[in-house]
Amino acid sequence: MSVTVRVPAKVNVRLAVGAPRPDGFHDLANVFLAVGLYDEVTVAPADELRITCSGPDAAQVPLDATNLAARAAIALAGRYGIEPRVHIHIDKDIPVAGGMAGGSADGAGALLACDALWSTGATRAELLAICAELGSDVPFSLVGGAALGVGRGEQLTPVEVGGTFHWVFAVADGGLSTPAVYREFDRLTEGIRVPEPAASGALLEALRAGDTAALAGALDNGLQPAALSLRPSLAGTLAAGTTAGAAAALVSGSGPTTAFLAEDEASAHKVADALIASGTCRNARIATSPAPGATIC
Repeated sequence: MSVTVRVPAKVNVRLAVGAPRPDGFHDLANVFLAVGLYDEVTVAPADELRITCSGPDAAQVPLDATNLAARAAIALAGRYGIEPRVHIHIDKDIPVAGGMAGGSADGAGALLACDALWSTGATRAELLAICAELGSDVPFSLVGGAALGVGRGEQLTPVEVGGTFHWVFAVADGGLSTPAVYREFDRLTEGIRVPEPAASGALLEALRAGDTAALAGALDNGLQPAALSLRPSLAGTLAAGTTAGAAAALVSGSGPTTAFLAEDEASAHKVADALIASGTCRNARIATSPAPGATIC
């Protein structure tokens, strides 16, 4: 017997970052939007916990206990007195270390899959609590759709979305370490008063209305200057997509994937083709949002 869960990538359409807290984290006002790029996580009984991975960039995925999928299985098993003897296979399609929460998606997918495999009877609230222990983005990977995340991003409030948005994601060579990007944010803002992070009313209204033009004018990523400081070449990718007709462009989360909002499907294909031709990225992926959260196949 095995259980397979499909889980989406995300883009941050607003990521407001506060000053560092005493615990080293930052308060956030983080508007998540799940997008239709997916990993599939399959769990099956085994003699011991092991992880395998296939798909693009699979070689970059850790196959030990540092993997969030393994940590999710261990956390759930520990809560219910179960030995985490499972084989976890990740069919990877979300860019690795790309600012699209691929690792968090795998953690949420493994948690839901193991919960079903072991028939724990855990409530949604219990699963979300485990997600929050695993990482700031993991709860959203479980719920999907659109949400405002505060605190470290793990405290979620659903956000209404009134239409479909078209995106192009330019995949960069190599990854960017999220902790390194936050350290660079702290360096760049040292001695500067960092305002309390807050949601944007204009952005939330654009999502509710399904208004691409309004959303384009409201996109914002407080980590973008730090990501560009560590990876200046991303500026060329952003420029290439904008020149090709994207309604808006920004770094996705901590990067280095860059996200381009397109007016419609035809425009998305035009932007993707131009990005690939520009030589400023390794690949360009087209997807729509919102997308459902972790779902048993």
